[in-house]
Amino acid sequence: MAKNFYITTTLPYVNSDPHLGFAMELIRADVIARFKKTQGFDIFFNTGTDEHGLKIWQAAQKAGLPPTRAGGARAGQNIQSYCDARATRFRELVPALGILPEVNFIRTTDSRHERAAREFWKICHKAGYIYKKNYAIKYCVGCELEKTESELENGRCPVHPARELETIEEENYFFRFSAFQNQLLEFYKKTPDFVVPENRFREIKKFMESGLQDFSISRLKEKMPWGVEVPDDSSQVMYVWFDALTNYISALGWGTSPLLSKEGAGGGSLGEENLFEKFWVNGTPTQYCGKDNLRQQSAMWQAMLMAAGLPTSRQIVIDGFINISGQKMSKSVGNIADPFELVKEYSADAVRYFVLRELHPFEDSDYTPEKFKEAYNANLANGLGNLVSRIMKMAESALVAPVLEPLADNLPPEFSSALEKFETNKAADFVWNKIGKLDSEIQKTQPFSLIKTDAEKGREIIRNLILGLWNIIPMLQILLPDTAQLIKETIKLNKMPAESLFLRKE
Repeated sequence: MAKNFYITTTLPYVNSDPHLGFAMELIRADVIARFKKTQGFDIFFNTGTDEHGLKIWQAAQKAGLPPTRAGGARAGQNIQSYCDARATRFRELVPALGILPEVNFIRTTDSRHERAAREFWKICHKAGYIYKKNYAIKYCVGCELEKTESELENGRCPVHPARELETIEEENYFFRFSAFQNQLLEFYKKTPDFVVPENRFREIKKFMESGLQDFSISRLKEKMPWGVEVPDDSSQVMYVWFDALTNYISALGWGTSPLLSKEGAGGGSLGEENLFEKFWVNGTPTQYCGKDNLRQQSAMWQAMLMAAGLPTSRQIVIDGFINISGQKMSKSVGNIADPFELVKEYSADAVRYFVLRELHPFEDSDYTPEKFKEAYNANLANGLGNLVSRIMKMAESALVAPVLEPLADNLPPEFSSALEKFETNKAADFVWNKIGKLDSEIQKTQPFSLIKTDAEKGREIIRNLILGLWNIIPMLQILLPDTAQLIKETIKLNKMPAESLFLRKE
């Protein structure tokens, strides 16, 4: 079996700066990518930005920008330049969070993506799955989705209750979603782990069993021109979801060229090869998304792939929301935590730690600055950082040479099993359990005192403590890569670090 692994985040809208919710998704995908690399997989890791649709159009208009991409508008004063500036901020988040440097960063305004989206449309249209009709709907701009009365609470979208619903009445193109109900249900039956966690899988199957409705996939260009133009109909632009979902395969060169020279966000060629064939057809395409994307990713996108005669995704992993004081973190509401500010005050690995261990991998979790600081002080500054300082202080004074051995080729099965199930919190718990045991061993054996009465026995205990620390490095390289490297260098030098790995925050 080919060892090719593809993982992607969703593409966040660029109507605002990135918040901790997207940072969470990016970090978790990075951890899974790093884990798969340790297993010998070739990796394609995709992220990027979603830059079309009504939400972006309205945000840019609010900022006072005219609707042209170029030509006629003063340099920098158009929606494309608005998207360029916002996309840059999301791209900067990649290195800020210690994400793998070879990650691919795609934008839905990239010309090659737009070519692929039009090619995808043509194939689905030719196959008979796209048609045109008049309709009237209620539409949530926050979700960029149609809403039925049964989905509303007090006449509003429950995910974006602060937004007024739009009423859309026009002639648009539709996708024959209803044609795929049985095919999707059969696919779900044959792929019992397709959606993780299981309760989300039950949720989408229940939605499917109630019957599928065809959905609109275009908008009148005269009303909302910011989108990919529909092939052979210049009066319409593609509905943002139909355009954006194809990024998962356009990123691999599908629809543009069978050979594609790719560059990661950090630069550097990834080589010319048929990436779609390698990572989508002969790989395991895995997608992270929030629970508000469940329908789009696990049903709509899979039906679109079936319509185009392409292989489906292998697995969809559903995140919960990050809440602040019980309310969903949202750019539209304005209650967000800035990951850049957290990295600046604490560190990239501090943010990674909080996301991986303190937030539930699948259900909603609460964030407050106080909770972040408490977790940082207890488990990083007073936990891992203090442990490294204590052990290395004893090593520097008692040992004449570093204690080293080859790093383990295989990760502990408990750690690997947790990541195979995308249970990042359990993987982190396993590491911190090891850290706790090393702390307990120091308390029990008191090597700093024993060295004065039984030097050889004291040095043996210190060596074992160093090896215990050394053996968690392969796991930390996946979870907290910067910290892992610092610990590794500290042990190699057999010297206490100049300052704690994590300085306590008061």
